[in-house]
Amino acid sequence: MTHELFLTTTRGLQRESPAMRLYEKAKRLGIWNPSDIDLRRDREDWQGLAADEQDILLRLTAMFQAGEEAVTLDLLPLIMAIAEEGRVEEEMFLTTFLFEEAKHTDFFNRFLTEVAGATGDLSRYHSENYREVFYRALPEALGALRHDRSAAAQVRASVTYNVIVEGMLAETGYHAYFTVLERQDLMPGTRRGIALLKQDESRHIAYGIYLLSRLVAAEPALWDVLEAQMNALLPAALGVIGDVFAQYDPIPFGLVEADFIDYGLAQFQKRVARLERARGMSPEEIVQTTNRVIDRDDG
Repeated sequence: MTHELFLTTTRGLQRESPAMRLYEKAKRLGIWNPSDIDLRRDREDWQGLAADEQDILLRLTAMFQAGEEAVTLDLLPLIMAIAEEGRVEEEMFLTTFLFEEAKHTDFFNRFLTEVAGATGDLSRYHSENYREVFYRALPEALGALRHDRSAAAQVRASVTYNVIVEGMLAETGYHAYFTVLERQDLMPGTRRGIALLKQDESRHIAYGIYLLSRLVAAEPALWDVLEAQMNALLPAALGVIGDVFAQYDPIPFGLVEADFIDYGLAQFQKRVARLERARGMSPEEIVQTTNRVIDRDDG
């Protein structure tokens, strides 16, 4: 494919667009180095934990690690689909996605090797529900964009990645992890990394909701595609959360399964409500609404 023009030398960059606002945030907040985080006390704290406490944290980390690697591996087709449409502002922001997902993969690997001293195959911690989402649904939905870059394919990809994987599972998992460490005043380096990581993910989710909003507003029939994908993935996503707690009796750290199921569903329903409101909006209203969310979000 050849170029007929370049947007930056014709109309210029639309700096008030949601993607450019997110890009500005990514440049300001997303430049952190996992290698700079001090994990020395984290190693000491880890060694003082009971076996079941170590096991649940290792289980969660093994899920985070594979999940971050999965999105790093699977993300490129979405970037290519947006680039092919000539949406340069969105593509500029999406370049930060890949950098940040790779950085998260780096961070959790440091935890596994330097804090937990984990060796061997940790995929034993990946339940069938987890495999349904991360081993199959995520690469299938994003990989489909290699040969089908239609709006419907973009909807399926973004629902899978931004709404289910990031907006529900990652947020719930990080909430559980951070809650444990904060309550017990454990592993300050890991807590710092997760706080930074959550800021990155909040920008990714904000873009995903914007992408889905503009797609369903432009083609109302895509709502059926969006709803079908959410309904197809929700049981497995809830199963991922339940599978973690099902392995322990009693559950370490006094965690309560219902708290995290409720949290995950609340995050999911919040995003669905925003998407439902977007169905009747004009492009200008979607931009304004998204920018208000971006401006008040600390990520």
